[in-house]
Amino acid sequence: MNRKIQNRFLGNYVLMFIISTIIAIFALMLMGFADDVISKTLVKNNYTAKSLMKDDYKSINIRSVIDNGGGVQVINTNYEVVFSAGINTIPKYKLTTAEFTSFLIMSKSNGVSYSYSIGYNSKEQFWLIITFPTSIRIDFDIVHNKDFASIDTQGVVGLIVAVILFYLILLAISTIIYSKLTSSSIINPLKKLCHSAGRLKDGDYSSRVNLNLKNEFGELEHIFNEMAEQIQQEISLRKGLEESRKKLILDISHDLKNPLTSIMGYAEFCKNKNDLSKEELSTYMEIVCENSLRANNLITDLFELSKMESPEYTISKTKVDICEYMREEIGAFITTFDRAAFIYDFQVPEKEINAFIDIVQMDRVFQNLIENTLKYNPKGTKVMITLLERNAEMIIIFKDNGKGIPTEVAKNIFDPFVRGYSAENSQTGGTGLGLAIALKIIAAHGGNIKLKTGEKCGCEFIINIPKS
Repeated sequence: MNRKIQNRFLGNYVLMFIISTIIAIFALMLMGFADDVISKTLVKNNYTAKSLMKDDYKSINIRSVIDNGGGVQVINTNYEVVFSAGINTIPKYKLTTAEFTSFLIMSKSNGVSYSYSIGYNSKEQFWLIITFPTSIRIDFDIVHNKDFASIDTQGVVGLIVAVILFYLILLAISTIIYSKLTSSSIINPLKKLCHSAGRLKDGDYSSRVNLNLKNEFGELEHIFNEMAEQIQQEISLRKGLEESRKKLILDISHDLKNPLTSIMGYAEFCKNKNDLSKEELSTYMEIVCENSLRANNLITDLFELSKMESPEYTISKTKVDICEYMREEIGAFITTFDRAAFIYDFQVPEKEINAFIDIVQMDRVFQNLIENTLKYNPKGTKVMITLLERNAEMIIIFKDNGKGIPTEVAKNIFDPFVRGYSAENSQTGGTGLGLAIALKIIAAHGGNIKLKTGEKCGCEFIINIPKS
């Protein structure tokens, strides 16, 4: 990749080198063409000393020069201005030899604001000077005398060729250096991106790119790092789900094994034992039924939990008076609380609060919370159920002052097969799925449920549900 990009950059700049050279040659040609056009259009080139020269300077047609803003001067061999008309830039009437020589040199200098055309009449021995103000001046020209060879020609041509070659070599070197510098500004970030992408491909999901650039590569860095972060999170989530799946399978196997083993054992015992009394057979059959019920409850809860985890799972909400609904739910368990010798306190507002809930599913949540409270707490435990209205949501609090749940267990209490007291669960017959199902139901209502607890300080389940 490195070599290909560098070669591409070098090729591009070589092409630019060729184009630049062609443009330079074309520019020189264009300047020559422009010089030719200007020379034909400028007034000063139409009225030169050579074209106007006559032996009798008094017969020279000066009218066109004057009308076009120019001037005409005639200087004799004594350097005296014997005739002047129009613009006159000669400072004195009579010049010395040095002053006249200086004037001649100045007239050919660059940057002078006047253009001079000077001709000498060798027959009558005078200088004719035609002067025009300079508007545009191009002082670059290459002159070659075809009629007379010069000993300087070879040296001058060699110098011009050397300058051109030096220019081309300098341009070529700068092109190569510039191509290397510009390609490195792209290649180095690409190398880092490729290195990080390779680490990501090899399973190192902590791979990140640090370019510290503000250009498009900086945007690519941001996108790459976000992608890597998302992949890392998804991989971590997938590993967590895989671990949860394995644990779930083990928990299901374990929870089904106990009742099924008991059913198989007692069924086989009853089958092989022909002299059992009716009382013994009834006792064994009762054990078989109890374990069958436990296995059936576990399978039923697993089926319900599986349905709730499906994207197609929906609930059927209806508008109800939540206060009246809570009073009916609590009233159904009063007798149960009394039999368990529980103390209870219910606080439900004496007004109508309408809300949209799935009655069947909410029944299951309340039944699960109340049954758990009854199962895992001793006689004399106080149960408090409170309904509050806060803005657009309802808050339902189930609280008891019972045994509570250890903190290390409580943090995962809404996961499948997590039980507050596993040792007691074999006696109570719980599946360990009730709170997981309750969480799914509350979430389907757009709410949440959380637990505040600690060992020997009771449990407080807080449910938040929007009213609509």
